[in-house]
This record gives sequence, C-alpha cells and structure tokens, in this order.
Amino acid sequence: VDAVALASAAPPVRRLLSISDRGELNHLPLSSSRSGCRGHKVTDEGRRGAEDMVSDFDHGRKQESVQQLAGLSPSALDMKIQFAPANVPLVRRLQTAAVLFWVFSFLALAPCCVVLFFYLLLTRFWLISVLYGAWWFIDWETPSRGGRKFPVLCRMRLWDYMRDYFPIKLVKTADLDPRKNYVLGFHPHGILVAGAFTNFCTESTGFSKLFPGMKTNLLMLPLWFRAPFFRDYIMSAGLVPSDKESASYLLRRKGGGNAVVIAVGGAPEALDAHPGDFTVHLANKKGFIKLAIEHGADLVPIYSFGENEVFDQVGNPRGTWLRYIQERLQRIMGISLPLFHARGVFQYSFGLMPYRKPINTVVGKPISVEKNEKPTPEELDVYHQRYMDELSRLFEDHKANYGIAEDTHLVFQ
Repeated sequence: VDAVALASAAPPVRRLLSISDRGELNHLPLSSSRSGCRGHKVTDEGRRGAEDMVSDFDHGRKQESVQQLAGLSPSALDMKIQFAPANVPLVRRLQTAAVLFWVFSFLALAPCCVVLFFYLLLTRFWLISVLYGAWWFIDWETPSRGGRKFPVLCRMRLWDYMRDYFPIKLVKTADLDPRKNYVLGFHPHGILVAGAFTNFCTESTGFSKLFPGMKTNLLMLPLWFRAPFFRDYIMSAGLVPSDKESASYLLRRKGGGNAVVIAVGGAPEALDAHPGDFTVHLANKKGFIKLAIEHGADLVPIYSFGENEVFDQVGNPRGTWLRYIQERLQRIMGISLPLFHARGVFQYSFGLMPYRKPINTVVGKPISVEKNEKPTPEELDVYHQRYMDELSRLFEDHKANYGIAEDTHLVFQ
C-alpha cells in the first residue's frame, strides 16, 4: 500500500491519500507539521494508518481514475501494483481459477479452437480435423434444434466456485408452471453476462430446485456456433443460437417446461455496461415479444442487480469517436467490443478478471400471453408496454435490497 502526503498551499492541514487494490482513493486527515510533509514524504505513523484503511484488499473501488479524484497530475502519485498476499485461502484461489477458466472460454477459446482445427491439418494428426469436419457437416443443424445439453456438466463443482467468487444468487418471486413454455428476458446484458450464464447454464444457483420441471436454454450469437470444437463445448451448457429458428424450435416443444433465456439488450447494451449505470436497451426491442405471442409463451422479466458492477469500462459516451467506432464494428461483425478492465489473477490493480462484486438475479412474475401466429402491431405494442412496466416494477420493488438509491430508476434506451 502506497501513500503520499500532499502539501496544500492555503491551510497547513495535509490529507493522506491511500490507494486500494482497485484504485479507490481513501482520504485520511493528517495533522503533521509543514516540515514533516515537505517533499511529499510520509511519516511511518501516517503510512501505517493508510495500510490499516486498505487491509481488506477485496472491497471498494471507484470508476474514476485517481488523478481525476485528487485533481493531480500522474507524476504526483506513485502508483504501485497491489499484489495478492501469499496467504490467500485455497478456496479463494479455486474460485479465481474457475472464473479465469470462464473468462478465457468467453474471450479466447473460440479463436484457439479455430487455430487448432487448421493446425492439426498440417500435422500428422490431420485425420482428427478431417473426421471432425465430417461430423460437423452431419451435425450442422443441431444448434438450431435444441442443442445438446449435458446436465452432468452443468452440475460440475467448477461452477460452484464461480458462483461463490462474486457471489451470484438467483432470487425467485413467483412460480413458473412447468406445463407452459416461457420467454425469459434478461437485463442488463453487462460485459460478459456472468449472471445469465451462471444462473441458467449451470445448476450452481439451484434453478431446477427453485423452478422444478423447467429446462433453460440461453441464446448466444450464431457466430460462435461456427467455430469447430467450441460449438460442442457451448452446446453442452445449453447454449443455442440467438435466431428465430432456434428459439421457435424450443418453444414448439409439446408438454411445456421449456424456457428460452434472451439477453434482450444484446451486444449494443454491453457498450453501456458501466458501474452505476441502469440503461436498458428495450424501447425498440419487440422481436422477443413477437416470438412469445406467436407461440403463446408467457413473458418473464429478469433484472440482474450488480451485473454492470463487476467490470469497469473506458468512457464511451454517445457522440465520441470511440463510441462511433464501437457501434460501427458492432453493425459489421455482430459483436460489440467494449474496452473493459478490472483486476488480475495475482494482483488487484489491472486485468480482465471481474471484481468480486455480488450479482443478484431476480426473476419476476410471468406475464400471460395469448397465442396469435400473426400478431398485429397494436398487439405488439400492448405486450411490449406491459413488459416494460413489469420490468420497471421489478426493479423498483427490489432495488433497495441491493443498495440502490430511491431516486434511481431504469433508463429505457
């Protein structure tokens, strides 16, 4: 922990600035003489006080940079990397390893699988890629026909460690009838949709116990199902392509008990995933409403409190060149590229690992939908408004439980 004393021009009172593991600026009044603070030096007593204030290395951070908070130039602060102590309990190390595996799978596993597929063709193991290519051709339609979920993999201990890292909790507010099919709208998307994956692709938060008789499938960009090997990995967790054909196949199943989970805001909403931001891309999103009406599937709003808090993102307000480039690339490639950062594996100053911040995913009450294979625009508007009202009500009813101010409300984009 580093601390620097700043000399003030007016009163002879100094303030000690201590930097926590996540960039939090802690102010401590330091009543030392002018001579004791000259040259930006800190007494041993002041340094020990700062160390006590930041002893718990896993709590607190702020989005703004230290320079912005203190109004200082970069040279005024001696920034140092905050490394994890050597005596971190083993269980926390396992939690970190589980989340590291998940982050790697989300960000890098697909490109690695593509490279591996073509690399094997150039080696004596070329037959592996050839045989897989034949299998891939035969199995091409499987993602659009319900995928290939393996419940055993969804119950692996690995996901329990991931759940406890944040931690993540699934909150039930109403029953879901296993004789019906549902369209679950997940909000907000966040950076890596950690809440959606943990709650609906694994059994670590007990979805099947809270909602007996229900089976979930999370929709994901179709692009990822074109990556060899990787497609089989994500299908094993119940992921299916986010197109109408895939969702319709699941909702047409007889007997009920099928729930299609859609991150309604999609990739564009990830660009607004800043801590303390409650923007929801929903105002012009009616495709999932139409899908529900066509199949007579009830709509269920879900809000995941804390989803936007686990990563920081480089500022990208609308109208800036960065936001323009991000939106342009998103329209071309279908995926957004938020410039996010948080902590590392063995240090807490920078990296792509999420912060240990709680995520509480609240499942709202189902909205009854009457089947109509050719819904009118007026009917779409009615259900869309009803869904927005129910999502707002869900947010307002539960926000106080998770430390959100009374005057904070959802912003529909």
